[in-house]
Amino acid sequence: MELKNYIRDVENFPIEWIVFKDITPLLQNPVAFNETIDRFSKLISDSDVIVWLDARGFLFAWALAYKLNKPLVIVRKSWKLHYKTISIDYELEYWKNTFDLHIDSIKSWQKVAIIDDLLATWWTALAACQLVEKLWWIVDSVNFVVDLTFLDWKKKLKNYKINSILEY
Repeated sequence: MELKNYIRDVENFPIEWIVFKDITPLLQNPVAFNETIDRFSKLISDSDVIVWLDARGFLFAWALAYKLNKPLVIVRKSWKLHYKTISIDYELEYWKNTFDLHIDSIKSWQKVAIIDDLLATWWTALAACQLVEKLWWIVDSVNFVVDLTFLDWKKKLKNYKINSILEY
């Protein structure tokens, strides 16, 4: 199945000259969504825990956790989790942000598969890896539906195994 047929280009969003990769057509097609989950599950089946990144990573992570019968852990933007957390600050192009993670989410030394929808920049992925490692977990892989390879993020994430379903 050609999953790229289910990714829509939205030109000049969110700003002029950006071509936004819209995943909603993929989500709206059960066959395409199931194919995406099946492909992901083969890549991460050896991981102990599924970690989703706020916000759109959860669209895929919950289905993977269900399919693989794995725990699902949430990495959220600051102040969205309501129990004891650890945090990490990271910088984006124009502002700073913070990720939080519950301190009791995973046992030490478990292998983690981090899930997000799109890798356009490396900041959030690296911050999530560093946050996971603060609790002595092992980043088994960082996984994306879409990888914008022309943005040359690989050198920033060179210490991690990166998987993507689609590359542009």
